[in-house]
Amino acid sequence: MKGLARAIRSILLPGLLVVLAWLAGFVWFVETLESAPPASTSRADGIIVLTGGADRIEDGIRLLEAGHGRRLLISGVNIQVTSEQLRKIWPGHEAAFECCIDLDFRARNTIENARESARWVRKNGFGAILLVTASYHMPRARLEFAEVLPGVTIEPYPVVPERSRIEDWWRAPALVRLLASEYTKFLLTWLRAAVIDR
Repeated sequence: MKGLARAIRSILLPGLLVVLAWLAGFVWFVETLESAPPASTSRADGIIVLTGGADRIEDGIRLLEAGHGRRLLISGVNIQVTSEQLRKIWPGHEAAFECCIDLDFRARNTIENARESARWVRKNGFGAILLVTASYHMPRARLEFAEVLPGVTIEPYPVVPERSRIEDWWRAPALVRLLASEYTKFLLTWLRAAVIDR
């Protein structure tokens, strides 16, 4: 019986430590997320918006028109959505769509966002980009982009979705699940970059 108890403890204790470490890291992850848009924004060569929220694209267009980049790439656009439909969703920006906005229909996840964006960056010879995505998605996105764009300056522009109240995250079960999922993906991406890809 003593041997069985020791065996159970040897299994449960490491598991408990892993859970506690995950919880501590999760709280740190959430508490370090931006809860408001950046007060100031740097200028870059290009702006990249990762789809997933209408407010991201709106912010990206606003940054482009304010002169924070020469071109804008919207990465991960649904293949069934046309440029004309996007212009109708964001009216009043026809000139920007006509001259300076590119659409990526190929990317379906963050890894593909980074790869397709890297092609766009190299094609245009850009040395600095503004990366626009949700605040909770930014840590993982920056890891993926840094891996495929060595030597390129990546300036984050985290968007705080109106529906998510990051400062009161524990009060919303749906938001807790979203943040927990994103934190776990961030950990896996970090491990891959730190261990497998080195």
